[in-house]
Amino acid sequence: MTTTQLTEQIRRKKSFLCIGLDVDLNKIPQHLLQTEDPIFEFNKAIIDATHHLCVSYKPNTAFYEAYGLKGWKSLEKTIQYINSEYPEIYTIADAKRGDIGNTSSMYAKAFFEDLAFDSVTVAPYMGKDSIEPFLAFKDKHTIMLALTSNKGAFDFQTLPTKGQELYKQVLETSKTWKNSENLMYVVGATKAEYFKAIREIVPNNFLLVPGVGAQGGNLKDVCQYGMASNVGLLINSSRGIIYASSGVDFAQTAAIKAKELQQQMEEILRLQESI
Repeated sequence: MTTTQLTEQIRRKKSFLCIGLDVDLNKIPQHLLQTEDPIFEFNKAIIDATHHLCVSYKPNTAFYEAYGLKGWKSLEKTIQYINSEYPEIYTIADAKRGDIGNTSSMYAKAFFEDLAFDSVTVAPYMGKDSIEPFLAFKDKHTIMLALTSNKGAFDFQTLPTKGQELYKQVLETSKTWKNSENLMYVVGATKAEYFKAIREIVPNNFLLVPGVGAQGGNLKDVCQYGMASNVGLLINSSRGIIYASSGVDFAQTAAIKAKELQQQMEEILRLQESI
């Protein structure tokens, strides 16, 4: 999927919501545990109830790998279901991969070719040759960690280097890599005050923004400083939507929570268009 197609979907749905499918068997409704594949049944119900309110789904692969082969099969079934039933949806494999070149090539093939995700998250610590193999895939996106929402982000990401914070140097350097137009970046919503500086470096790249909701990020602040002319934001919410209810009405309740965010986004987009 191209960024133009993603932006068109955002405008059409009046939403730039990404829903994280981070499935924990200890948190899903108990009645699903009796099914053959509880993880997939949970995801399917959430997807069917919310697909018209969001533009993206983001399974965090750790929540599937934790259950071994069965969990990976559930992930495979989930992405196949999205691609088959809702092909307009932008899919993100939240895997945070990144290794030496030929290893990264194998990771890229796994997520882009075998599982057919639109994008994958990566860690940039090993540099250019660990990221460029992902960037080589046409109409696929590589979402690189830039400034994350966790407390430990300050351990390294904001340290001064070459006269500027490390995360800024990472952004600047990544723009020089081959096929860098296929880059998106992870920027945590709890770091809203940094968005202005980030947009000065990468004015048009899409930003995947976790941390709204359960982690305390503020949607309006993020949009004020982070929105681009092509919107350029994917706001992720996971726990606040998918675990809004543990009863048989879990999918309907998830849709209500997703609708609340979508309506806020619709208002923000309306105001942006009126400027």
